[in-house]
Amino acid sequence: MTIPGPSTPADDRHDHWERQDEASSAASRDIADVPAVEVITTTAVHLMSAAAVKVGLADDPETQLDLDEARKLINALAGLVTAGAPEISDMHARSLRDGLRSLQLAFREASVIKDPIGQGPGEKWTGPVT
Repeated sequence: MTIPGPSTPADDRHDHWERQDEASSAASRDIADVPAVEVITTTAVHLMSAAAVKVGLADDPETQLDLDEARKLINALAGLVTAGAPEISDMHARSLRDGLRSLQLAFREASVIKDPIGQGPGEKWTGPVT
């Protein structure tokens, strides 16, 4: 009978990586069953939610504006919506475009230094938003 000794940092790292590898394999199996439309729309909703918080549309009045972060999120969302629109139904694309436009307008309103029309976040992909 072997009595286990105290674990070493190397043992802990090995166990950590084994658990990460198992979790990654399980996630890969799960994602294989998810339709592309659902992955695209879910990703867009996550980007939209994060951008809404950063642009000041959160319910929590103590949430700080972070327009630099909001710009990045809106740009990513615009690229995804524009590229993904032909792949998802018009019903999904229309609601995502509406949400994107609302975020772009909220960004313009919250910004102290206004971007020229056509140069706001995401407008490279969506065209000018007014």
